[in-house]
Amino acid sequence: MMTQESQISIIPFGELKKLLLPLHDKLAQLETKLDKTSSKQVKKYYRNKDLKLLFGISQNTIIKYRNNGDIPFTTIGDVYLYPVREIDKILSKNLQSF
Repeated sequence: MMTQESQISIIPFGELKKLLLPLHDKLAQLETKLDKTSSKQVKKYYRNKDLKLLFGISQNTIIKYRNNGDIPFTTIGDVYLYPVREIDKILSKNLQSF
């Protein structure tokens, strides 16, 4: 039967801090870059699933709105895309006060 000896090393806090500080700085830099990248990615088009989730409308209603010309769209192959700006304009135009 083999036994393994465990060695415990105690590192002074100052030494540990010197080892971890560069890693902490690099992680902070990466976090900053990720924040800048994600804030630049503004959605320009909705897809069918977005309209269903955001507005609670069914697939049939989306098709009806498309066919009636109520919402603008473009296609790439079989994928329907709806410009976010145009949808926002429609919502603003139809905004009602009570």
